Amino acid sequence: MYTHLQLRDSTRPPVSLATLARMKAQGEKIASLTCYDASFATLVDEADVDLVLVGDSLGMVIQGHDTTVPVTMDDMVYHCKAVARGLHRPLLMADLPFASYPTRDVALANSVRLMQEGGAEIVKLESGPSQIEVVEFLSAHDIAVCAHLGLKPQSVHKTGGFRVQGRSGDAAAAMVQAAKDLESAGADLILLECIPSELGQRITEALQVPVIGIGAGPATDGQILVLYDVLGITTGRKPRFVLDCMQGASGNLDAMRRYVQAVKSLTYPAPEHCFS
Repeated sequence: MYTHLQLRDSTRPPVSLATLARMKAQGEKIASLTCYDASFATLVDEADVDLVLVGDSLGMVIQGHDTTVPVTMDDMVYHCKAVARGLHRPLLMADLPFASYPTRDVALANSVRLMQEGGAEIVKLESGPSQIEVVEFLSAHDIAVCAHLGLKPQSVHKTGGFRVQGRSGDAAAAMVQAAKDLESAGADLILLECIPSELGQRITEALQVPVIGIGAGPATDGQILVLYDVLGITTGRKPRFVLDCMQGASGNLDAMRRYVQAVKSLTYPAPEHCFS
């Protein structure tokens, strides 16, 4: 029974939240990537990525939408199931999609779906002061939570597009306080997107929990990118923080390993990937 698990490499124990906390304490950078299917999941695993996100970014890179808003819970569960089948070592995180956590009870029910049906180990929700109660409720029900601050793609219609956040003094102070409040509410991880590097450092240093960045500067405890960006699949204009690792790589696995090495060695993100 479970021979596929017995055959997996026992010298590569699965990453847990405790692993990520230890990495933060020891100054080892956390390498994270998105993933949406089992085939790429096996490669991401072999590349020694620490944290995998089944992101609602699938709405854009898989489904072809302009935003993440159309992604449903059924979409997220389907892709999470697929990715879970291909992973062994990385911690598996999944997004709660648009309008799937308007109340704490709905958030709990949808988080349970991602974990029981999808195989997720931690859920991520785009956060702010209004989500503190939801995070606290999920944490009280033993749901591991990552709170997402900064640019929140599910809110692009309200905020006016994909823009750097936290540039004014007041906005930066509010984001620092929100991060502290979400940590106090029980958030196990914080993800920061598209904010000035200095603000990313302030928040990282202010928190005990690990902080993962995407366009948030080099001082965060880890980095995450969309897999298709790392593999050079994305066409058209790319965000400033994108690192194309296919240049000079022998294949997809080699490109993923190059990304992990760049994060671990602190060569990514470089100044040209950051915001001020």
